This record gives sequence, structure tokens and C-alpha cells, in this order.
Amino acid sequence: MSATYQLALQQLVDSALPTGAFAHSLGFESYIHRGLVGDEGAFGVWLSAFVGQQLTYSDGLAVRFLYEGVDVGLLDSVLSGQLLAREVREASLKMGGRLLEIGGEVFPSAELDRYRDLVREGSAGGHQPLVFGVIARSLQVPYEEAVSAYLFATVTSLTQNAVRAIPLGQNAGQRVLRHAHDAVAAAVRDIAQLCWDDFGAVSPGLEISQMRHERQRARMFMS
Repeated sequence: MSATYQLALQQLVDSALPTGAFAHSLGFESYIHRGLVGDEGAFGVWLSAFVGQQLTYSDGLAVRFLYEGVDVGLLDSVLSGQLLAREVREASLKMGGRLLEIGGEVFPSAELDRYRDLVREGSAGGHQPLVFGVIARSLQVPYEEAVSAYLFATVTSLTQNAVRAIPLGQNAGQRVLRHAHDAVAAAVRDIAQLCWDDFGAVSPGLEISQMRHERQRARMFMS
């Protein structure tokens, strides 16, 4: 059983999984445009801040609440309301929609079918972290392994996109990923200590930068 869920988890977080993550910067492209991120060090600082904010207080906390039994429909509604930047909200729904489709074929479960029915009825949007959490829990992936894998998969896709956009060298990207281990581990610890009132408490500066991307004249990414 252990080997089975580990292999499934590796497939679920593989960068080759076609969810469209390659098309999203989740806000860091606006920092490049403003000249604030232009090298390995600056991107590493941004990435650590993103992990400590958006991935901790939004996505990661959503996965934890799901594992604790909070209704997926309620979590979906709250996520839709707290993702203030339109592009980031749409990115979560687009990647979540693809993951719902893939998961339904590759990792089917009654729990995933229920979430997909809510999306089809228009009662839910289908956000990426929740779809991931539903699939991971149905595969009996332990919570801490699931949230760690989700956070690091997001870090990996953002770093791959930064390698193209800044641009960074491939080795620089690997150094960034190695340094991000500590940020992800810290986020997992922080998520365990948060409560419902913390859900969505993301830095306004990050959200404003994500909103600026909507009006950026030249860009590589959808968000």
C-alpha cells in the first residue's frame, strides 16, 4: 500500500502532468516587469515570500482543512472569495479543472465524483488545491506528505517558469529549488498551527502585484 500511494503521488505532482502550470507565474512576472526580480537571488526571495504567504494561508491551509473533514463545497466557496486577483483565481480554476478531468480518468473515487458533480452543477468552481487534496486523500496519502508534495510541486513549476522568463540557467533553477526546501518545511509547520480565521490572510502587496499583471502590456504568462 505504501509503495502504491507513493507512486501515485509522484505521478500527481510530476511537472509533466498536463494541468497548464507552465502558463502561469502567479504574479512573479509583474515583479520582473517592474525590475524587482531579475536574477537567481531576487527570485529566491520572492519564492520564499510566496510560499510563506499564498501557499501557506490559502492553498496549503485548504488542503489541511479538507483532510480534517471540512466540506469541500464550503472550502471551494471561501477560496473563490479570498483569491482577490482575477487572474490567480482563474488560474486555480483552470488548473483545477484539468486536474479534475485527469483525476477522474486516472485516480477515480466517489469523493472526486462528488466534487466534480458540484462543479458541473455550478455549486463549486473546482480549485486546484482542493482537487489535489480530494485525490490525495482518496489515495490514502498521509496529510503531511500530501501538503508537502503540493507545495513543492507548485514551487517547482514556478521555478521552471522563472528559468524561462527571467531567464535563469538550469543549474540556477536547481539551486533555487534546493534553497526552497526550508521554506516549504517551514510552511508545513506553520499550516499546522493556523486556524479558520487565518484562511486567506495573504499579504496585500502580493495581491496588488498579481492584480497589476492583468494590465501588463507585454507578458509571457496568463497570470
